[in-house]
Amino acid sequence: MNVKRTFGTILTILGIIGLIYVGVQFVQRSEAYRELLVVGIIGIIFFFSGIGLVRNTKDEA
Repeated sequence: MNVKRTFGTILTILGIIGLIYVGVQFVQRSEAYRELLVVGIIGIIFFFSGIGLVRNTKDEA
């Protein structure tokens, strides 16, 4: 079991969930702009760091 690859997958999924949440709230014209900004930035960070972990981790099978 590769822990880095699993953690990267979890980070990627959390990032996608955060970005979907921001997108839905933006379309519904939510008034909480600061919250959307923070969640969007964290979602982007999680997404790209998860993709980076999955891409740069080599299989040790």
